[in-house]
This record gives sequence, C-alpha cells and structure tokens, in this order.
Amino acid sequence: MASRSAAQSKLNTVVEVIGECLDSEVCSIYLLREGMLELFATRGLAQEAVHVTRMGIGEGLVGTIAEQNETLNLAEAAAHPDFSYRPETGEDRFHSFAGVPIVHRERVVGVLSVQHVDPRRYEEVEIETLQTVAMVLSELIASAGLIDEENRGGPGPGQSGPELLRGLTLVKGLAIGNAVYHQPRVTIEHVVAEDTEVERQRVLLAFDRMREQIEKMSSQAEFGVAGEHVEVIETYKMFAYDEGWARRINEAIDSGLTAEAAIERVQQHTRMRMRQIDDPLLADRMHDLEDLANRLLRIVSGQLGTAASKGLRSDTVLIARNLGPAELLEYDRRRLKGVILEEGSLTSHVVIVARAMGIPVLGRVRGLRGMVREGEELLLDAEQGSVTVRPIPAMVESFEVRTARYRERQAAYAALRDVEPISKDGQRITVMINAGLREDIANLSLSGADGIGLFRTEFQFLVSATLPARERQTRLYRDVLEAAGDKPVVFRTVDIGGDKTLPYLRQEDSVLEENPAMGWRALRLALERDGLLKVQARALLEAGVGRNLNVMFPMVSEVWEFDAAKAIFDSQVAFLRQQKKPLPKQIRYGVMLEVPSLAEQLDLIAPNISFLSIGTNDLTQFLFAADRSNPKLAERYDWLSTSILRFLQRAVNTVRTYPVDVAVCGEMGGRQLEAMALIGLGIRRLSITPASVGPIKQMVRTLDIAALEQAMIGWLASPPADLRAAVSDWAIAQGVALD
Repeated sequence: MASRSAAQSKLNTVVEVIGECLDSEVCSIYLLREGMLELFATRGLAQEAVHVTRMGIGEGLVGTIAEQNETLNLAEAAAHPDFSYRPETGEDRFHSFAGVPIVHRERVVGVLSVQHVDPRRYEEVEIETLQTVAMVLSELIASAGLIDEENRGGPGPGQSGPELLRGLTLVKGLAIGNAVYHQPRVTIEHVVAEDTEVERQRVLLAFDRMREQIEKMSSQAEFGVAGEHVEVIETYKMFAYDEGWARRINEAIDSGLTAEAAIERVQQHTRMRMRQIDDPLLADRMHDLEDLANRLLRIVSGQLGTAASKGLRSDTVLIARNLGPAELLEYDRRRLKGVILEEGSLTSHVVIVARAMGIPVLGRVRGLRGMVREGEELLLDAEQGSVTVRPIPAMVESFEVRTARYRERQAAYAALRDVEPISKDGQRITVMINAGLREDIANLSLSGADGIGLFRTEFQFLVSATLPARERQTRLYRDVLEAAGDKPVVFRTVDIGGDKTLPYLRQEDSVLEENPAMGWRALRLALERDGLLKVQARALLEAGVGRNLNVMFPMVSEVWEFDAAKAIFDSQVAFLRQQKKPLPKQIRYGVMLEVPSLAEQLDLIAPNISFLSIGTNDLTQFLFAADRSNPKLAERYDWLSTSILRFLQRAVNTVRTYPVDVAVCGEMGGRQLEAMALIGLGIRRLSITPASVGPIKQMVRTLDIAALEQAMIGWLASPPADLRAAVSDWAIAQGVALD
C-alpha cells in the first residue's frame, strides 16, 4: 500500500501474496471499467487474459457477485447456475471458487476471487480474510484513480440506468427530489490503521457509549412494561453485550483496519449470513444486529444526528426505514417534497401527519439502501405506488408534465375556495377538513372548507416528550377555535394507545397486542386513565368559553362508554360552575361510529348525542376483519362494496328520525366516487383532508342527488356483480365531474 510502485504492480503483488497465504492456485482481481468487469491482475490464470477478459454485471460468477454485492463460496464452481466458462483464462482445471465484492463508498467497484484445483469450500476465516483485503484494496483502487470518473459517485453495478421500485401508496401525490437518508450511512474515509491500540480504544469507548444508550432506552417508561418493544430492546441488549461481536471487531482491528473499517468488515460478514437465513424470525434478529452496528459506527465516527439536524439543501425525497411524527416535523417543509419508507402502514400516525402536511408518502419499499444512493434523483409517484430511480431526461420531462398538470388541477380546485358545494338539484353538502396541528388551521381558509369536522387532539401528545400540561392543551384548543372564527370545530378526545404508544405513559397491565388497532386504545384507555380525560375535559371547557364546543368520543363500542365519558365532562362543568368560572355557550357531544357493535345501539344513543361521525378507516378493517397495516389486505376490500354501503345505509336510516348530524370523517369521504356513493346514502357532511376539498366540491356541483339516491336504492336492493363499475358508469353517463 505504502510503496511508490505503480498501481498495476501493486495489484500483481497482492494476488501473489493472497494466493500463497490461502494456498490457492488462483487469485484474481476484476475492476469495473466502462460498465464492464475487467480482469486486472491474476495469479494462476493465463496472463494473456489480463485486460482482455471482460464480463457484464450479472454475467458469470464474478458478475453475480458484483450485481448482488454478496460473497460466493463454492466447492464446485461449474455447478452454479450463473457459471460462465472463459476459455482464454485457462480456468477449466479449477473446481473450487470463492469471491468477495470490492466496495468503495457503498458501490461495488470490483471483485476479488480465489480458485483451487481440488473441490472444497473455503474456511470461514479465509473468507473473512478475503473481505478484509477487499476493504484495503478499495482504498488503493480509489486513490490510484482506477475507478472510472463517469462511475465515481454514480450508480453502482447493475444500477447504471433507470429502475422502477414498487410500494404501497400511503399518501397520494407526485414529487421530484434528490434522495436523502433520514439516518445517513457513515462514510469510511480511512481503512488502514496507523495505530491499532488507538483504534481498539476508540471501539471500546464506542461500545460503552452505545451500551449506555441502550440501557437508557431500557429504563424509559415505554420499555419498562411487557410488550413487543421489550423483546426488541432485550435483543438489542443481548447484541450490545455480546462478547463474540466485540471480539470479531477487535480481531479485524488486529488485521490492520481502523475502528470504522473493522465494524463495517464484521457487518459485511453479518449481511452474508443474513442472506443464507430462511427463518424469518432469525432474519429479523440479524436485522436488529445490523441496526445496532450502524449505531456503533455512527458513534465511533462521530457522524451523529439525522438529516434534519444538518438541514436540507435542495428539493428532497426522504428515505427511512420508519419515521415518527415528531421526526417528520423536524424537516424544512419548503424542501421536503416526499417520503419513502421501507416499512410504514396506512394507519401509522406519521402518515396522518404527512397527509396533513401535503407530503406524498410511499411505503413498503424493500431494500432501498442497496438500490438508492444519497443524492440520486428520484421521481416519486405516490398516485401509482412507484418511484423511479436514476431517471433519464425523457422520463424527467414526462414526469414534470404530469406534475404541472397535477398543479393545474390543484389550482383549479383552489379557485373553488369561495364556491359553495351545492348540487345541480340545489342540495347543500357540508365539506369540512380533518386537522391535528396548529399549522393545519391555515388550510381552513385556503381550502374554503365549512369547518373542522375532526381535530385529532392526540397529535399534541404524540409529538411531545412529556404529557402536555392542561395549560398547554388549553392554549392549543383556544388558538384553534379563534383561528376558525365562526366555523365549527369538532374536537375528538385523545386517541392514544394501541400503535400510538407514548414513552411517558406507563401501562402496567399491558400485554403484547397482536392487533393494536383493536386493543387498549382511545376511549377504552381514557376511561381507565380518567385523570387524562379529566385534564383534557377541563382544557376544552376553558378554551371554549363563550363559544360553541363540539366534543367527540372515539372508539365507542357500547352506550355505557359514552355515558361514562360524558359524566367526566359533566363533573368538570359542575366544578367550573361551583368555582363561578365562565363556560362555553353550548356543549354538543357526539361519537364516532368505528366499532360495528355501536351500530346495534344507535337507536339507544341517538337521543343523547348531537352528531355522529363515521370513521371509515377503522370501521372497514373491523367489518372485514382485515388489518389495513397488512400490505396483502390494505387494498383488498373495496369501500364501494355491498357490505360497506348496506351497513352505512342501515346506520343512516336508524338515526334519520333524530336531530343528529351524520358525517363521514375518513379517507373514504375524500375520494370523489366514494363520496358520491356516501351522498347517495343520505350523508350530507364530509370531513376530509384539505387537499380533497376542491375535488369533492367540483364533483358535488355536477351531481343530481335525487337521481343518485334512487339509483343507490336499486343497487343495494339488487347488487350488480361489480358495484364500483356500476357507480362509475352511472357517474360518467350523468356527466359527473371525476378526476
């Protein structure tokens, strides 16, 4: 490495040294040149083949290693399906084969391979030695300028052109931006150690700090009780204190690597083992070790923090395994154009926040780190559930045309801000928005909505490190009411628990919930923790002084739950009266119909409520027993199915004779065709995302509701084979404006 000889001479020496040490007749180095893997140096193969033998990415064993960035260790090379014989090399007499990728800055830039006459698998220690040497070679190759300039910093092998990745649409929209990782991978600048003892001490201190972090996580309230998160943290602790892991890193340092390179070397070996694991549970545990190794690497290199702390420098599409709502809110909204998650689900609260922010989100996109490099241009199409990596200019131009059309549509919808949603036959539909953050209130005037039909009060709890004090809650609710002016605001009491865990809220009796959406959450939790609901009740009452206050209880399953929740509010009203404190001018109470059991008691609860809001997201998954966080079920059951529409028809008809406002607050109400069907059932109030207000207004103004209601009666009495198609065909025939 340190000699002044030419790079070619160094590589010629390296293959001789490796071949002798591993007792291999053949050792070869292939480097990526002009998109092809070129034989650069060899011991054992024909010297005439050097700089002559070339193979494409994915071609032969060497090309497979480069394409998949993985190690091969074969006793009989010719038996591998990707084996490709090159007669000019004279390799026909060699049976065994092992090869490792040479990686520089997360890109495969070459392959180091060994071969032997006798059929044998190479020992694990030999493979580890090859991986270590490959790391050192990567630095030599880069410093010697042997990496093509056009490839330097560009896509890796097998990723030189555009690539389309599929995922699950979580928030619709289009975005163009550069890829930025929420937790950027550490760039290893130096591979070879100058002082191994110094490197050993750096790793020792990093382990101590990492273990302190894990212990701190373990001691937090969220991790102090039973549940799946406890198992995860215990696995983390097991790995963090694993002497074998620490020993392997120290052995890599002994071989001459820096602390960062040693951790990465051991991590490469872990990745190789992960690919060989069929047991999904064990594979998950190995992923935990990968996460922990990344944490250790960030500590030892001093490259801490997320991309938010460094700031976004251009239009960005953020990439993360998962995100919390507080983490998303840390980013500059002017630069953040879209989000791609390796995991993520339709019901996660970060998706709700992103929807409120108008940021498109694509989830369930696997293996992003191996396919997308930091800074690469991305075309995020969260309308069609895809993202294009490394688009060619023609693709970008076409996408920009689509984006321009999308903006034109949005502009046309914005022009409807002051236009009332009155149907062709003169019926007025109330169109309201969903909100949860103080910043969302601006959308009320921007969209021209009639009010806020659902204010999710739990957002304040989810983005806070501690339980929000009553004064803080009161301030938020008062700000919202003042900003809304004369327009109504419906406050939904806190819906936490289940998948919306709070680190500061201990649940002593919690158990592992296989389906948290159907678990100990929302009103169920609030009635048990009545102190939480009492504080919120007082905050809402104090914020609503002199105004109309609308309070809605979520996840009501039976009438007694509503009675118990209202009793808590009544007790706070009595207390304030006793203290001679001012009160709201009027208090209206309502419930969410999310749990199907409540539909069987609507006639009992209707006399005691002022409004009923149908939460279609949860209701759908409960009706079909289909977990919407499961990607196989997320879009399987149609909102325009006979089951859903008949259920809603029965609920609407039950409360029709009572002075109860019926609304739908959910994703179903924000889709034009689905909203049309809801109106056909007799629903006249919709609470939707701000972005959906314009499209719904446009649709309503071209609709003959009386004719639609008659058609709906016929469809539900004698359902067609494809109800969605029937509704769509009717709308087209009637000239209803649909996107």
